[in-house]
Amino acid sequence: MSGLPTPSRTDLPAELGTSGAPGQPAPHASPPTPAAASPTLEELVRRARGLAAPGARRVLGIVGPPGAGKSTLAASLVEALGPRAALVGLDGFHLANAELVRLGRRDRKGAPDTFDALGYLALLRRLLERPTEVVYAPRYTRELEEPIAGAVPVPPEVDLIVTEGNYLLLDNRPWRFLRDLLAETWYLDLDDATRVERLVARHVRFGKTPAEAAAWVSRSDEANARLVAATRAHADLVVRLSRRDLPQPRGTGTAPHEAVRSRGPGSATP
Repeated sequence: MSGLPTPSRTDLPAELGTSGAPGQPAPHASPPTPAAASPTLEELVRRARGLAAPGARRVLGIVGPPGAGKSTLAASLVEALGPRAALVGLDGFHLANAELVRLGRRDRKGAPDTFDALGYLALLRRLLERPTEVVYAPRYTRELEEPIAGAVPVPPEVDLIVTEGNYLLLDNRPWRFLRDLLAETWYLDLDDATRVERLVARHVRFGKTPAEAAAWVSRSDEANARLVAATRAHADLVVRLSRRDLPQPRGTGTAPHEAVRSRGPGSATP
């Protein structure tokens, strides 16, 4: 099996590779033919490496519902690319718990309006300007359930910013402006049963009882998952996962992923 090509943004189909006016979806075109490939993690790394062209900094977005494996895949890509890549996650832009309490949103933490979306946009724009000094990004810590400012250094030699989060493809303001900043966006698609099981286990690992974890997933995470699932058709690549081929921990494995091109807004991939 041959590896996937590693296209530049201009090599993508029209509705995927070009942007319209700022904040607007790209113009429609004929749906592309789904890629006839089942790439391994190494092939996804190769595709990401193709975006990391020297001198032209780009941003690769990894999107999907909660528990789909976004952070694991993003970390694996960055580790494989070494100093040419850096991971800047949306979770670093969670509003602080005290602010969520003040706003009355603490019990909905993880919803779109519990993030500093404008701050996230501003940082990605600054990173794309490729300043000659180190730029620092925040990182979210699950142990504290809080973001930590200045925790992720992005030196000037980084060619590819890998960013991951739930809401990279939302249509409403200010999220929709992200599309103009992303060279490609990959949607991770994991079966719901496995994804929910992973979510409950994660919440238990970080302090909730099994009953509390299940209730939080049912009330909050799954509401967010439905919102994210509605954006799937906007992705440049859909990476289908199953329990047996979840992204492996950093530095391990060559788990296969079934990948297909998105057919564009309003169309489902088979």
